[in-house]
Amino acid sequence: MYDKVRAHREALKHAWFNFDHSQTPEVKEIIVTMDTYPDRVGMGVVKIVKDTKDSYTSFSTHQENPFLYVSECKEFNSGEFELIVQ
Repeated sequence: MYDKVRAHREALKHAWFNFDHSQTPEVKEIIVTMDTYPDRVGMGVVKIVKDTKDSYTSFSTHQENPFLYVSECKEFNSGEFELIVQ
């Protein structure tokens, strides 16, 4: 079982690194999703996504005050990221 999973993973990795990413549209987003639970009013999840022709990164964190967190993060202050509130 392990060998099949490993082989499939290696095949996907090989395909990904051989794919032409020069036409990949750049995505730089900060997505804030507010909690809907009554005990979590004002809290939410902040997800930072950067997808460029050179790299892909994704990070998410649950915050008590997501807008304060966003206002202090380097990605937001760079001016390159789009802020999306859900």
